[in-house]
Amino acid sequence: MKKVIVLGYVFLSVLVSCKKEIEKEVETIPDASEKIVVEEPVSDECYSGSIKKDTILMNLTIKGKEVTKGKLSYKFYEKDKNEGTLVGELKGDTLIADYTFMSEGVSSVRQVAFLKKGNAYVEGYGDVVDDNKGKVIFKDIKQLKFEGKTALAKVDCKM
Repeated sequence: MKKVIVLGYVFLSVLVSCKKEIEKEVETIPDASEKIVVEEPVSDECYSGSIKKDTILMNLTIKGKEVTKGKLSYKFYEKDKNEGTLVGELKGDTLIADYTFMSEGVSSVRQVAFLKKGNAYVEGYGDVVDDNKGKVIFKDIKQLKFEGKTALAKVDCKM
């Protein structure tokens, strides 16, 4: 009988100690409601292209899928240049952005699209409409044509 009582105490001791270890493991699990902040990488990229005597320059600051800051400049031979800022997003391999620029002393906003092909961007063209808010946008982004007439190759960014 003493053996049964002693075995009972030993069994209960083992059971209680295992339960405490399990509780300790549960306590070390971090609170699921705590948010883990993952910092998205920021990259600066520069592109340049030429068509005959015209030059196009594009500088982008990309954070995740967003173009947080950018510059786009069209320098047309013997014509006024268009120079302005870009803000937009990457949808897959396509950059869709608002281009705010000055041309002939007038500020304008138009939507632009560039398809990334390797280390280059190819400008897209399509039918446009005025959105009645002072911005020219593409009628249907899915119908854009990226024919390679305006290709911008990746170049080193000048400091």
